[in-house]
Amino acid sequence: MGPTDPPVIRVPVGEGSDRWVSRAAHRRVLLVVHNIASAGRLLDVLPLFHDDFRVQLLITSTESSVFQGGTRRLFAELNLPVMPWDQALRTPVDLAISASFGGQLHCLKSHLTILSHGVGYTKRLAKPGADREPTGSRPGADREPTGSRPGADREPTFGLSPDWLLADGEPFVDGLVLSHPEQLERLRRACPEAEKAAVLAGDPCFDRMLAARPYRERFRRALGLRRGQRLIVVNSTWNPEGLFGSGGGQDVLPSLLPRLAAELPADDYRLAAVLHPNIWYGHGPGQIRVWLDRARRSGLTLIDPVHAWRQALLAADIVLGDFGAVTYYAAALGCPVLLAAAGEERLDPEAPLAAFVRDAPRLDPQGPLREQFEELLARHRPLAGPAEFTTSAPGASAELLRRHFYTLMDLTEPVAPALLEPLPLPPYDPPLRTHPLDVRARVRGLDVVIERSAGHPYDADGEAHRAVHEDTRDPGDLETADVIWRDGPRDDPRMGGPASWTAEMLHRHPHCSLAAYVSGPDRCTVRARGHGVFQLSAGPAADADPAVYASALHAWLAHSGEVPPGGATLRVHVAGGMHPVVCTR
Repeated sequence: MGPTDPPVIRVPVGEGSDRWVSRAAHRRVLLVVHNIASAGRLLDVLPLFHDDFRVQLLITSTESSVFQGGTRRLFAELNLPVMPWDQALRTPVDLAISASFGGQLHCLKSHLTILSHGVGYTKRLAKPGADREPTGSRPGADREPTGSRPGADREPTFGLSPDWLLADGEPFVDGLVLSHPEQLERLRRACPEAEKAAVLAGDPCFDRMLAARPYRERFRRALGLRRGQRLIVVNSTWNPEGLFGSGGGQDVLPSLLPRLAAELPADDYRLAAVLHPNIWYGHGPGQIRVWLDRARRSGLTLIDPVHAWRQALLAADIVLGDFGAVTYYAAALGCPVLLAAAGEERLDPEAPLAAFVRDAPRLDPQGPLREQFEELLARHRPLAGPAEFTTSAPGASAELLRRHFYTLMDLTEPVAPALLEPLPLPPYDPPLRTHPLDVRARVRGLDVVIERSAGHPYDADGEAHRAVHEDTRDPGDLETADVIWRDGPRDDPRMGGPASWTAEMLHRHPHCSLAAYVSGPDRCTVRARGHGVFQLSAGPAADADPAVYASALHAWLAHSGEVPPGGATLRVHVAGGMHPVVCTR
């Protein structure tokens, strides 16, 4: 073991552990982690052992994946006894559960069940001996292949081929969990020896999403989405041919992100990114933030790839994705999907995911983006394939999996029903746009139509002005700003209060006509040059960014000249709706 490897544990397993434990467990269950991507599926099934005093849970890492980032942090969150892999290989347990094939799984002294950590088994992966890691190194990779099969001249399908399932010609798994009979048919053709290990038990990951569907609006509010806004989730798998990758023939993402911010009105659309954990931890979260800095300052939200990606899918109006499992899950939920990277060569052509990739609408990276998204929404009809083939037992995976686990352990099931954990409500995470916004406004009476974008204007009509957050990266932006705003509590002692801060901004930046201090999701204090201080507050049914209210007042003052002594109620039009905004002294 290296200096950072976990030490051999003596409690609750190990030599002489019986004299140290407070409770003698009837059964031991070992969770085998390959990397964070596969660990997510183990988290799905963990609640199936809750409240059973007869079962002792343990966890280990095969350390066979090149993607080791995040595993130690996950272990710390779980607070389960962690066995080093060498100890796990020589310690008898009653059941081992893995969501990948990495490491010497065939050497474990236990019954072994393997779950899929995608939508079934869909990827064609490099044959043993290739110099790239597919999702893990095959069991017994130091031995010769078990024999030839029809189609052996092409890469095998991960999880459904002899290369992954057999050791010395025999299946080494006691349970290969499949979510749909079509996977069983492919297994029979590719590796009939392993059919006896197949278990049809649904998809716990998808079941958690199905159960959380009623909470879509809560997940949207957690992301700070406003009424009428459309959420576009940009999703990429970790493969070089994925949307985030640079090896798929054309490197789309670097030019696509600024165009999304420039061409999509900031108050009509929100952007969030769900990146595969192997991207997130392979390059490092800090590096991802560096690469996506401008996009984040323009309003892109980075989604936690372990704990919050499913909630983001449920909140989405559109998924701009590729050939990864997350995009397929989105389609199974009925969400409109546009593919920006196909990667068909990485897929088993007989897998439903491959059929989906062939049929799904494609993004034209050179064409107008807003028109493509609006056309997608107008023409969208959910594809039948993803909803049908994701699981053959919707809502039943907890019952089926627990029955399978307890049968392998030769233990009676608990009396309580088998239940999965509800998806948690993520923390409130509204966007912080600090990139300058180009604003177009049209004023007619008390009606003000506003369109803002983090880039050049996008053919919108009306008078133009520039709105800049005080925390803009380039201080020179403040010198040309017509509207300057900031976000913060009214009683922040560092700012001296909204009245003081707005006076400071107008004094410091002579070009600025209006300064706005946003102190809540529905209100702000503004100071307009030559007009004084006003309070802007959302009227009934108003739900827009208060910084929009500030830009609307700026445009209205430029057009109408004065706020009446008794105040006024502006009708601000953004995101396809009207938002009454009360302006008072």
